[in-house]
Amino acid sequence: MTAPRSVTILGSTGSVGCSTVDLVARDPDRFPVEALVAGRNLDLLVEQCRALRPRLAVIADATLYTALRGALAGTGTEAAAGPGAVVEAAQRPADWVMAAIVGAAGLEPTLAAARRGALVALANKECLVSAGPVMMDVVRRCGATLLPVDSEHNAIFQVFDFERRDSVARLVLTASGGPFRTWTRERMAAATPEQAVAHPTWSMGAKISVDSATLMNKGLEVIEASFLFDLPEAQIDVIVHPQSVVHSLVEYRDGSVLAQLGTPDMRIPISHALGWPGRLATPAARLDLAKAATLTFEAPDAERFPALRLTRLALQTGGGAPTILNAANEIAVQAFLDRRIGFLDIERVVGGTLDAMPAGPLRDLDCVRTTDTEARRVAAALCRDLR
Repeated sequence: MTAPRSVTILGSTGSVGCSTVDLVARDPDRFPVEALVAGRNLDLLVEQCRALRPRLAVIADATLYTALRGALAGTGTEAAAGPGAVVEAAQRPADWVMAAIVGAAGLEPTLAAARRGALVALANKECLVSAGPVMMDVVRRCGATLLPVDSEHNAIFQVFDFERRDSVARLVLTASGGPFRTWTRERMAAATPEQAVAHPTWSMGAKISVDSATLMNKGLEVIEASFLFDLPEAQIDVIVHPQSVVHSLVEYRDGSVLAQLGTPDMRIPISHALGWPGRLATPAARLDLAKAATLTFEAPDAERFPALRLTRLALQTGGGAPTILNAANEIAVQAFLDRRIGFLDIERVVGGTLDAMPAGPLRDLDCVRTTDTEARRVAAALCRDLR
């Protein structure tokens, strides 16, 4: 057995976090747990603590601290709560940190892990979307390693020739197309939150499921890929692949195209990051190409799904534009899930916020915070106007 690798899981009760817990629990001696961090799912966090026995458990909702401390009494696991405790958990000396807190809330703890040079398994794409220049500067200066966990970026990571970067012609991100892949704009206008979160292939949280339905998720992944692999927007394409078997591709200058394939199970890319540079056995179903039979591909429809255009525009504009886009999208998606705006209003809010705000440079984290806060204010006002 290789040397143990201590682990912290930020966002342990979410979809990616639960898959990570599942893998770690299969080999607890190899992966001792330093900290588990959750938002407000107290019962599941306590259950995970009893299974993994972390040194620290943190609940972001400070009102749940007393309940958490009581539930963990006698277990040997320290309890803490609040946003500050979340960042402190990321600062603790774990070798490997799963960054799976959804949205911009995951930015500061992920930066905290990167600042101490940790191996950071990045499942929170908003860290690079909202603060790409700041995040990558910290990674370079502090000697951290980013290991992408999104199935698409992990696929590229596995087949990207980092030693001969100039041989790469383009990246191709695959998209399932989401639940509305064949819907007309008229039908999408009446879509409900329940329909939007019913993803045909992947089991995900509500926010990312809605992003998949608008294809905003794929646009955010274009931005993330640009920072992760240091390539311009023009060298990153998207193709719709409903079967979600080919997770992404890298095309080389000689015409060769390398792809990573696998069943649609997040434990595969998570295990790749957890075991990197080695590989771990997983319980994921093995890919049976004969059973899969047919793999299809089609170009995304930018007319029906304008989120792709908006994200490319934000990446081309640079500076704070991706930060604005991400913040506006988070506000709009939540408003849709709360039934305060319609499905097609999400793109209207995001586009309107981009039009209303200048995209200044992102010099530091304070600039990110200021831009994010103002974008949320503008987007919230636009949501109210659409009622």
